[in-house]
Amino acid sequence: MQVSIACTDHNLKRGNGDHSKQSATSPNVVNQARAKFRTVAIIARSFGSFTPRHISLKESTGKHTGMKYRNLGKSGLRVSCLGLGTWVTFGGQITDEVAEKLMTIAYESGVNLFDTAEVYAGGRAEIILGNIIKKKCWRRSSLVITTKLYWGGKAETERGLSRKHIIEEIVRAMTYVINQGMAMYWGTSRWTAMEIMEAYSVARQFNLIPPVCEQAEYHLFQREKVEVQLPELYHKIGVGAMTWSPLACGIITGKYENGIPESSRASMKSYQWLKEKIVSEDGRKQQAKLKELNHIAEKLGCTLPQLAVAWCLRNEGVSSVLLGTSNPEQLTENLGAIQVLPKMTSHVVSEIDHILGNRPYSKKDYRS
Repeated sequence: MQVSIACTDHNLKRGNGDHSKQSATSPNVVNQARAKFRTVAIIARSFGSFTPRHISLKESTGKHTGMKYRNLGKSGLRVSCLGLGTWVTFGGQITDEVAEKLMTIAYESGVNLFDTAEVYAGGRAEIILGNIIKKKCWRRSSLVITTKLYWGGKAETERGLSRKHIIEEIVRAMTYVINQGMAMYWGTSRWTAMEIMEAYSVARQFNLIPPVCEQAEYHLFQREKVEVQLPELYHKIGVGAMTWSPLACGIITGKYENGIPESSRASMKSYQWLKEKIVSEDGRKQQAKLKELNHIAEKLGCTLPQLAVAWCLRNEGVSSVLLGTSNPEQLTENLGAIQVLPKMTSHVVSEIDHILGNRPYSKKDYRS
């Protein structure tokens, strides 16, 4: 199956570094389509069904790996509840050899979702990802590969979401991509709830294909969109959540507690927003809360990153959580959140909410 997800440029100033990429020059149909649309899209392709009839449509567990699988929104596409992202790492912080190790660990642990984007490392992340899949001879039907399109090149016609930058054009573009066999589904990334509803309405009005999921930031300190807005869209139009940054770009791991290492993404000029967030008053308060949360992790017999990832997974509205990692040990640790998930009882979640000072969202918050 194939999936595509479209994105807007909302709040992109937080990380507005050099997003240029060499323009695609191959005359094949795929590159022609990408040159036309430049949609920030997540494209996932496979050639087999992810939903055998005997499997529950809600959640299933891999017999050999323990990985859990969920439907992407209300679509029939089955994705692992944990996926591997390539932002900053592939083609950047890590070597190709380390990237292969990470993908191998993830794949052998039951991960079938791998996320990238045409702008990551100027296009190298996509190439590295493809080369590894080819080298490992993994069945293409066993994978869901996602890529995002928006910053194609420096020319005005090489970037954006559509030829005319309006929602009707985006929906038509993604419908064309699906009809041409380049994708089986499409969704959005960093769109507002209003924009997603408008896209759905346009799709229904003109007999086009509506989005099935939204890719959104979600972690202990960022939760309203995923816990309030997206559940409403799920119940109304079937849009699910694919979330990223479960460790708040490294803040939850404590890696910035003693300053910002030169090798970290926070030291990069394009991530000035992250540096400011870390040293801000709110950032210092968050660090204090994390120390309290670490006591809960110790009682559960897990690490703080595992607790944070399991906290994201405990939300049944989340189809998959994308992990970002730069070494095998970190990835293995984060994948261990699967074993922590059963321990995320209502009592533990309430205790976490109390420390964070958050009012837990209830079902009534989801109703329109």
